Amino acid sequence: MVCARTIRLDRGTRRPFPRGVGGDTIGHMPALSRRPALRRRFAPLLLAGLFLMPAAAPVSATATVSAAGTAESAALTYANNERTAHGLVALRLDPRVQAIAEGRAQVMAQTDQLSHDQADGNNVFDLLSAAGITWYGAGEIIAWNTTSNLAASAKQAVAQWMGSSPHRAILLSKDYDYVAFGVSVSPTSGKRYWAGVYIKGPDRTGAWTHLYAPTKHILSSTRSRVSFHWTGADTRLQVLTSGLRYFEVQRRFAGGTWVSYGHTTATSLSTSWARGHTYEFRVRAVDRAGNWGSWKTVSVTL
Repeated sequence: MVCARTIRLDRGTRRPFPRGVGGDTIGHMPALSRRPALRRRFAPLLLAGLFLMPAAAPVSATATVSAAGTAESAALTYANNERTAHGLVALRLDPRVQAIAEGRAQVMAQTDQLSHDQADGNNVFDLLSAAGITWYGAGEIIAWNTTSNLAASAKQAVAQWMGSSPHRAILLSKDYDYVAFGVSVSPTSGKRYWAGVYIKGPDRTGAWTHLYAPTKHILSSTRSRVSFHWTGADTRLQVLTSGLRYFEVQRRFAGGTWVSYGHTTATSLSTSWARGHTYEFRVRAVDRAGNWGSWKTVSVTL
């Protein structure tokens, strides 16, 4: 059993306009104003789920958080495998969105009801905004199944979504850059409830760097010339990739204090160092949104 909902924001007004609920456009109306219609539209699918799904296997009340986390990571992998197989960019995980996806799955498991709308009147779009997350478009896909374990449930959920046109459209959309999945098991029925939350938001992913092995040349009995080369770029997103800004370069005696060469757009550096020491050299990159990547470090003994 699966359901989907998407929403986009008009950049000028920040007013939400829902689209693609159950695969249909519902016009320029607040998302919550069409709840009765949404329930009617989903009811036949829920009934079909009751007839087609096997009985839920028993699940221990102590199903671990780590098992759920592993299954959620697997769902992300399965979903991104589908994207890359269709020539799309893999979406990045946003931990803030994951907290929302997990919360959505937990609510559905506690109530044992597949729904985009919660009893408190909130939906995923309200939760994104309440969390202070900047988003220009968002989508939610939900599902339940009764597989024997959470690992199998993750694969089944993605297969369910891929087998339904409106859900497949979200999963393979070119309009999002971040995603997260949440899963929770109903304590009464044993159903595994899934929520996938997609957003189009500002670039939050650091730029990457690759640092090559240095080359060295003896200049004299006391000094050697060392040359370093590196490359890097901003991590590509499906949309809103910021682009590379520059690199930061540093060096030190092994175990000592780092000394900065400053910021540069260059991708090489040659320097003369005293022999008889071991040095460390590192580079990292930042994108135009201010997202730093991790340091890449090499060691050289002269």
